[in-house]
Amino acid sequence: MASMLHLFLVLGTLMVASAGSFYQDFDITWGDGRAKIHNNGQFLTLSLDKASGSGFQSKNEYLFGKIDMQLKLVPGNSAGTVTAYYLKSPGSTWDEIDFEFLGNLSGDPYTLHTNVFTNGKGNREQQFHLWFDPTAAFHTYSILWNPQRIVFSVDGTPIREFKNSESIGVPFPKNQPMRIYSSLWNADDWATRGGLVKTDWTHAPFTASYRNFKADACLWSNGKSSCASSRSRSRAWFSQELDSSSQNRLRWVQKNYMIYNYCTDTKRFPQGLPVECRTA
Repeated sequence: MASMLHLFLVLGTLMVASAGSFYQDFDITWGDGRAKIHNNGQFLTLSLDKASGSGFQSKNEYLFGKIDMQLKLVPGNSAGTVTAYYLKSPGSTWDEIDFEFLGNLSGDPYTLHTNVFTNGKGNREQQFHLWFDPTAAFHTYSILWNPQRIVFSVDGTPIREFKNSESIGVPFPKNQPMRIYSSLWNADDWATRGGLVKTDWTHAPFTASYRNFKADACLWSNGKSSCASSRSRSRAWFSQELDSSSQNRLRWVQKNYMIYNYCTDTKRFPQGLPVECRTA
């Protein structure tokens, strides 16, 4: 009986560990109490009012991985607000992989803004509307980051792929470990219709919710990667690419829901589109 009880306790511990915990995986970094962890670490909320927003960051640094987070965005009139969820390295020549959710007036769609920075340089924006209401329920937003590509996905559907194009001189984030960050903040100088629509503080506090964080990733600690061995690098995501079905879904999203693509903005790049766009 004692051995059975011991086995039950061990299995229970493993189940909790595999599910993850916001207490275990993240630190609340700012917001003076506006960021809160609930339900024994299974649920987190960020809030924004006129005085301040809030944010958190991962305890761990990662160098490649498959990162999933479920979010439910600020409902109702969210104009002027930005919910950001991204990977970023420190320093002045940082790397960064961005999801940003730009709020809007009630009934108008959110804009999902994506970007990739390498060595402190971004300007690789693609923006989308979503095919569902992201405030009505939780949805999974994923970043696949391996040495060959970065894939942004929503509920398992790829919306953007940024390939490693170092062979033609395009830097790719592969050397700088990054933490996961998320924040909810006021950006009414630019977020909604270029800043024309301001935040309506009568609707505050604004709240975004998080759950079911998962990271199948290479941890970076003391200057070393947990994926140093070839066995670690044999995990599926480390060499994952889009199969034909995923490519078809990517094209469907980009045809029907993409609202901005830096790779087609000839007015912005009068001297010629970025080289990765010309070879796509």
